[in-house]
Amino acid sequence: MENILEVKNLCKNYDKFSLKNISLNLPKGTIMGLVGENGAGKSTTIKAILNLVHTSDGIIKIFGLDCKEHEMEIKEDIGIVLDEGFVSEYLNPKDINTIMKDMYKNWDEELYFKYLADFKLPEDKISKEYSSGMKMKLKIAVALAHHPKLLILDEPTSGLDPVARNDILDIFQDFIQDEEHGIFVSSHITSDLESIADYITFINNGEIVLSKTRDELLDKMRNC
Repeated sequence: MENILEVKNLCKNYDKFSLKNISLNLPKGTIMGLVGENGAGKSTTIKAILNLVHTSDGIIKIFGLDCKEHEMEIKEDIGIVLDEGFVSEYLNPKDINTIMKDMYKNWDEELYFKYLADFKLPEDKISKEYSSGMKMKLKIAVALAHHPKLLILDEPTSGLDPVARNDILDIFQDFIQDEEHGIFVSSHITSDLESIADYITFINNGEIVLSKTRDELLDKMRNC
C-alpha cells in the first residue's frame, strides 16, 4: 500500500523537551490518530511535518516528495487545521474566501460556502464573535475547500458538541473513501479516534511508544 505521508527518525530539540526519532507511515486511504497527553509532542510533531519548526534530523516525505524541497507544491494539496495561527479574528468568512481563492489554485468557492451553510456559520459575522466550536468548523471548512489530498489536523473536534463532532467525523470518513486521500489527526478525545482511525499512534515525552492498527489495539486491550 502506497504511503501518502512518511516520517523517519524525526528529531527536534528544545531546552526542556525533544522529539526523539519519530517514525511513522500513513498509507493512502487511511486515518492515523496521534494520541498523547498535553506536552507529549503531538503539536510539535505536526508543526515539524508542516515545516513550521526547524528540525535537527529526520526525513519527511509527503506524496513521495521531500517536504522541504517541495514545500509549496505539497502545501497546495494539504488541508491544515491547527489549534493556533489561523487568520485575523476581524475577518468574516466572505473575507476569508477572498483571501483563500488567491492562495490556492484549486480553491472551490461553491464548496466553501456549502460547508458554511452546512455548519450554520454566519457569513457576515467576524470570526472573533464566533464560539470556539464555530471557529473550529470554520477552520475545517477552509481546510476542505481546496480539495486537498491530505488532511493534517491538530485537535479538530476540540470545542464541538457531541452532535457536531459526529458530523465532522462523518466528513473525515467520507474524505478517505476514494483510497487516494489520507488524514493525520491528533486528539485527546480517544473515543473519536477509536471510531474513525485505522491506525493509533501513542506519543509520550517526545517518543513513539506504540503504533498499531485500531483492530490490533482493540484486540490487545481485550486480552489484557
